[in-house]
Amino acid sequence: MISALIHVARPTDPDAVDRLADTLGALVAGVAAGLVGDAVIVAPSHSTAIDTVAEATGAKLVLRPRGGSAWSAGAKAARREWVLCLEAGDVPAEGWIRILDRFIGTARPDVTLGRLRRPHAGLPARLAARGEGVIGVGAPRPGDLVRRERLLAGPRFVRRVKVRKLPARLERS
Repeated sequence: MISALIHVARPTDPDAVDRLADTLGALVAGVAAGLVGDAVIVAPSHSTAIDTVAEATGAKLVLRPRGGSAWSAGAKAARREWVLCLEAGDVPAEGWIRILDRFIGTARPDVTLGRLRRPHAGLPARLAARGEGVIGVGAPRPGDLVRRERLLAGPRFVRRVKVRKLPARLERS
């Protein structure tokens, strides 16, 4: 089982609640399949609308400390060994449940990060992804499935982590 960490960067944005609802709605299939055990919403400040969504869905709301990492803050509240880092508006594409379940079930203890494909913004993002494939990853990003213990150690990885690319993909709502 995994915990889903959903970062809401700007809770006062008028579309923030809709994007958060899209992400939480997409995770329902994972809950029904027994893959997603809990959800943690991470926001920089309180918002009545975000508070209401968290309460209605049973997700835990965590406030990100000023200057702190959203992923580390959310990992403290997560209850599972693996956490899926998502931005509000991320929607896993069809087949993600089977792929993540297989990855978790077969990952050796030294494997700490699996990466879902995200829509690339352009050439700089593609170049950065190629570079990370060679030298490793210094910090988690949205679309990463990470062992919780790695996120609890801090916002950046002590050693660069080898990325294991997963055939699942994220879409934006």
